[in-house]
Amino acid sequence: MPRQLGDLEDAVMTRVWQWNRPVTVREVLEDLQRERSIAYTTVMTVMDNLHQKGWVRREVDGRAYRYTAVSTRAAYSAALMNEAWSRSDNPAAALVAFFGMMSAEQREALQDAVRMVSPNPAETTPGSPAEPTAGTVGDDTPADDATPESGR
Repeated sequence: MPRQLGDLEDAVMTRVWQWNRPVTVREVLEDLQRERSIAYTTVMTVMDNLHQKGWVRREVDGRAYRYTAVSTRAAYSAALMNEAWSRSDNPAAALVAFFGMMSAEQREALQDAVRMVSPNPAETTPGSPAEPTAGTVGDDTPADDATPESGR
């Protein structure tokens, strides 16, 4: 399971995820400098650490690297939620408490998500395992969308 990203790691990954294209240290640095004073070498070290941990892949482009996310932000968030939920001594109670914290919009999004991954009753037979139907979440997820494990 992944460990939660640190504040600066999250700030860097947010840009990589939002831009959804290969990025350089210089591009991330310039965007971060709009919010805080930070050195090029600091951003370079963070991006190298993210590469070593398996969060980004990199390719040489001239004298620089271009970094690309290995996983989506959604996959990262889902892994963190799953990790937190699996640590509970009472998962059902944890879910009830979590749902109670949600806004109406979040509950609606949750209901939409459950509908997307729930099988269409007409397509399953009694006793058959429930599997997502065509066009639901998971069918078009790239193989490299898995969230990296910590400690890499």
